[in-house]
Amino acid sequence: MDIILWIIWFGTYFLGAVWFEIYIMHMFQQNSYKPVEYSEWMRLTANIGRLLGKVLYALISLPLIAIGNRGCLIIACILNMLTILVNKPHHAKKPLVYTPRVKRMFVTTGILFVFGVLFSLFWKGIAEKVCALIMLFMFIMIPFLVLLVNLINHPIESGIDRYYINDAAGILKDMPNLTIIGVTGSYGKTSVKYFLSKLLSTQFSVLHTPGNYNTTLGVVRTIREQMKSYHEIFICEMGAREVGDIKEICDLVHPEYGIITSIGPQHLQSFHSIENIINTKFELADAVPADGKVFLNYDNAYIRNKKTDKQVVSYGTSGDNVTYMAYNVNVSTDGSFFKMKDKEGKEYDFHTKLVGNHNVQNIAGAIAVANTLGIPMEKLIYPVLQLESVPHRLQLLNQGNRTVLDDSYNSNKNGFKAALDTLAMFKELRILMTPGMVELGERQYDENKEVGIYAHDKCDYAILVGKEQTKPIQDGLLESGFAQNRMIIVDTLQEAFQMVNAIPDEKHKVVLIENDLPDNYN
Repeated sequence: MDIILWIIWFGTYFLGAVWFEIYIMHMFQQNSYKPVEYSEWMRLTANIGRLLGKVLYALISLPLIAIGNRGCLIIACILNMLTILVNKPHHAKKPLVYTPRVKRMFVTTGILFVFGVLFSLFWKGIAEKVCALIMLFMFIMIPFLVLLVNLINHPIESGIDRYYINDAAGILKDMPNLTIIGVTGSYGKTSVKYFLSKLLSTQFSVLHTPGNYNTTLGVVRTIREQMKSYHEIFICEMGAREVGDIKEICDLVHPEYGIITSIGPQHLQSFHSIENIINTKFELADAVPADGKVFLNYDNAYIRNKKTDKQVVSYGTSGDNVTYMAYNVNVSTDGSFFKMKDKEGKEYDFHTKLVGNHNVQNIAGAIAVANTLGIPMEKLIYPVLQLESVPHRLQLLNQGNRTVLDDSYNSNKNGFKAALDTLAMFKELRILMTPGMVELGERQYDENKEVGIYAHDKCDYAILVGKEQTKPIQDGLLESGFAQNRMIIVDTLQEAFQMVNAIPDEKHKVVLIENDLPDNYN
């Protein structure tokens, strides 16, 4: 009887352990395999509670297994089944990708568990009890075990990465006539990358980094898998979470031109200060050669006030002394209309299906680069009209009785405010739907409260996802006089859409979805 109970215990234990390990590996991947960011994620109050909930039944099982009689073993088996339930995989917005690196980490984790089992064999006669206690301890330590596994695998991963980086560098070296354009910014870089690729493709053979391939290894993969001898221009998006990330990519691709789209207080948990963010983004400007050019968004004060000794081409939608300025911006459900002058002062009328000053600003940056590289302004008018929204970046979606402004990909204070400004331009019933902003460190409350204050006259209803998460936005809205009966607090995005449908149809609804928290915040 006891043997059967032990078999049941170990079987249920391993299923729960595998599922918990998958969850932790998913969170480690969501935090870019970076131990510091992952550790900061673990320290968040909500995540401490979540992790404790996942190991609770294992903690309760420890004294039961130590006692080891039949009754305790039966209870421990039941607790294992409860552990399985709380660790059962659920649908993720961005599922775990079983990359070779993840698979190698799983193998190393498995080896550590095998060593734990072998260690227990030294205790003759009570090996199963000792083994179970060791296994429970390792289960509880899985959130930390992933850091040990990452450390163990580091030499292997570094060697593999270096091989791929050198291979990509060799490919670029064999293409001396390739023009390389780097694009970075706290926000807007993906949109500018896509817009610029569309405009330049009217005259050149262009390759750009796909999706979110904006890390060093993402760029390496793009070069190794997609770069062809006929490509004339390579547009390389450069993301950063730490000082030196942009420089690392630049050291690989050596950009001739650089675009800095924006700078704001994003990823402060890893950058720690806005000065570090500014310096990191300008690592791109530092890498551009003396005969190259840096395209700077002068609507952004951090960029405008940063000194650089490189040739600067400025763009934006306001201010003086801007080389390429878009102005007279008008927005409707048909998109945005604006005017723009070339370097000689000749005026051109542009129409885009995209909405908002933020999108016009990004298009202006793309136009500035395309025109500088030799495409006449008049030949850019039709391509601008054909531009499509980048998914989830202030994307205009008509859904029958409502229009959705999908800005759910990411959020930061400046982007949030720009999206609110766009919402405010509509004459229809304006609804804000948001869970707020994350990864802002000590400034998280103040930044969220500030956008709450800013939003009070930009929307008619505010649907806030997460009672505690959105507390700063609630405080900001109420402090600025927003009607409490028009502020709706829900737990999930699904409930938020249900509440949109429940709001009386005073007129056509325009819903701004600002941010959708990643899986490591849900």
